[in-house]
Amino acid sequence: MQLDTHSDPLVERVRNLDLWFGTVDPEPLLGGITNKNFLVLDRGRRYVVRTGGDILVHGVVRASELAATRAAHAAGIGPEVVYAEPGLMVIAFIDGRTFTPEDVRNPANLSRLVDLIQRCHRDVALHLRGPAPMFWPFHVVRDYAHTLRAGESRYAGTLADLLTRASDLEGAVGKIDVVFGHNDLLAANILDDGQKLWLLDWEYAGFNSPLFDLGGLASNSEMPADLADGLVSAYFGRPVDAELKRQAAAMTAASLLRETLWAMVSEIHSKVDFDYAAYTAENLARFETSYSHYKKLESP
Repeated sequence: MQLDTHSDPLVERVRNLDLWFGTVDPEPLLGGITNKNFLVLDRGRRYVVRTGGDILVHGVVRASELAATRAAHAAGIGPEVVYAEPGLMVIAFIDGRTFTPEDVRNPANLSRLVDLIQRCHRDVALHLRGPAPMFWPFHVVRDYAHTLRAGESRYAGTLADLLTRASDLEGAVGKIDVVFGHNDLLAANILDDGQKLWLLDWEYAGFNSPLFDLGGLASNSEMPADLADGLVSAYFGRPVDAELKRQAAAMTAASLLRETLWAMVSEIHSKVDFDYAAYTAENLARFETSYSHYKKLESP
């Protein structure tokens, strides 16, 4: 079925932006579960138009996303912001192949992924302007729990147990180094242009522990345990001892818990056509497996 984009006010808004040189026909980009995005061809150049306002139930503030996207471009790992206005951002299209979980699990890509994450953590903050956002996953989980209770979520009865386990994980993570993280390292947010890797979609960017991006990348793409350990070892430049292994396992479980509650909140608040209930079930099952793995690593 072909979409009737000419009757969509959002498409008309994109079509009528003053920055275009000629008449454009925005093409919806499918696959997103938060925003509506479009591909635009203008005078032989392609652009991606990201649309959407703040999503406060998810802690998404578009001004922070814009600042992080600009900083990522200045650091050489993100696309250029061509234009922005409230609720809309136009970025340069990067011609490349979107990574898949299989790409992330391919040991041949490990050094490239580590380099990308290190550049994110080391360089983006040097170019960041404006307020400094913080993304602490355990605060996010607790805030989601408040939102779920207020919204009378069908998961309200499970929250006490999940919050107890979140507190356990937070204690295990302990003291942290603070870096500027991407905080949404899905394979689909990594692009390979044949020469280098790029990071896309900076909605959740903010200062955090480096273990969250490492754990998120591993868990989102279901890395086997030995490769996940190799990722952490390569990032820190040293073997993974028992303490670091437990900290990394705790944060990996936390990344899955945060994704699970994100899906729960989306079930009651999102208007995007997506099966959030199935996404909740998938991530909850993966969290249970990850949490069990973490518990086996506890000190005697």
